[in-house]
Amino acid sequence: MVSDVAIIGAGVVGCALARRFALEGASVTLIEAGSDILSGASKANSAILHTGFDAPPDSLELACIKAGHAEYLDIHGAMGLPLLRSGALVVAWSEAEEATLEGIRAQALRNGIDNVALVGQARLRAMEPGLSKQARAALHVPDEALIDPWSPFLAYVEQAMAQGTSVHFNARATGGVFDGGIWNIATSAGEFSARTVINCAGNQGDVIERQFLGASDFEIRPRKGQFVVFDKAAGNLATAIILPVPNERTKGVVVTRTIFGNMLVGPTAEEQQDRDRATVEHDQLEALVHRGSEILPALASMPVTACYAGLRPATEKKDYRIGIKPDRNWISVGGIRSTGLSAALGIARHVFGLYAGMGAAAKPAQAPSPPVMPNLAEHLPRDYATPGYGEIVCHCEMVTRREIEVALTRPLPAGDFGGLKRRTRCAMGRCQGFNCGARLAGLTRGRFAVPLDTGEAR
Repeated sequence: MVSDVAIIGAGVVGCALARRFALEGASVTLIEAGSDILSGASKANSAILHTGFDAPPDSLELACIKAGHAEYLDIHGAMGLPLLRSGALVVAWSEAEEATLEGIRAQALRNGIDNVALVGQARLRAMEPGLSKQARAALHVPDEALIDPWSPFLAYVEQAMAQGTSVHFNARATGGVFDGGIWNIATSAGEFSARTVINCAGNQGDVIERQFLGASDFEIRPRKGQFVVFDKAAGNLATAIILPVPNERTKGVVVTRTIFGNMLVGPTAEEQQDRDRATVEHDQLEALVHRGSEILPALASMPVTACYAGLRPATEKKDYRIGIKPDRNWISVGGIRSTGLSAALGIARHVFGLYAGMGAAAKPAQAPSPPVMPNLAEHLPRDYATPGYGEIVCHCEMVTRREIEVALTRPLPAGDFGGLKRRTRCAMGRCQGFNCGARLAGLTRGRFAVPLDTGEAR
């Protein structure tokens, strides 16, 4: 069978693209090298839904962030996706940083975010009494928000599947042949055929371009970000997302609560050659703990629940690297760094516009009701509060047996232990699976290629 579009990569952007193209009536094949969606760079995002207030003015990135933000607000309710309207504060810690706030405010206004406001030290302390007294002033951005970092993209793929999209895991693309009308795509799971290929391979994006086209228009330079997750007891130390004044290289270290009730500090920004492994390192984690305690002094007495790291697919330029080759029926979506979560839905709309501009015909589908996701957010009712949940499997995160069973039997079931964790938050709390690991191994026996009780699944 020849599909209209083959999407290589099921990260946040690939999942959003699959949904958009399916809703527009295209037949879609989604190809992923890992065992589940979000297996690569996307699994380690910070779950902040940005407005684009500080994006480069008049850029494609800004347009996609604003479109993605707006569409998420439109669809999240019907899909049962949480939204925590926390707002953000860009905090100045020095006289020099304070002097830049007006410029950031002017940029936000130019970007169409017109409800931002400068707040002085007294007002800042009233808004966030837990902040260090060293904080001098801030820019308040009220429409920044927090979301579930993983459930939206499961919803997007399941909505695409309801429209006929086929999804293939453990299918690492190794090359393809274009005969002038159809691509024949070779993967580790077999061959697929499609009229158009969309490259959303993240940290392998330039590799995929070279394999398929012989050369790449961009070079991936992986940038590692490490994070520290503080215990839920720290979750109320700040209500807003605490952002630093950014510099040319990085947006800096963020301190924010999560919808799961924790406090998150990170990321770092470290260049590395390895595209696959994002290790956590003691010195960098200690530095994050120290910086977090400087921003919120009460964090100094709070235990750390977890730490993790991810690789952002940065390139030699800061811009998104989205381009088309109409003579090859090819679209590349590369260089989508830290704003990919916020921009994904907007990127999907933009890429479909490029696709339509190549002369492709599609007829918008009559979409059924969208899938509804189980809620994992602490500020909304959880499954354990509803009778019939069976048992509490993970006591740290209050994950029920019913939630585990649903995650294993949904239209797109968890493909590995990481996928199960992202769908339920099991084994992601204080004990990191020490107490519930054996029970989870029993409940998932026969489900995963690598069983949990081998020790290799973690």
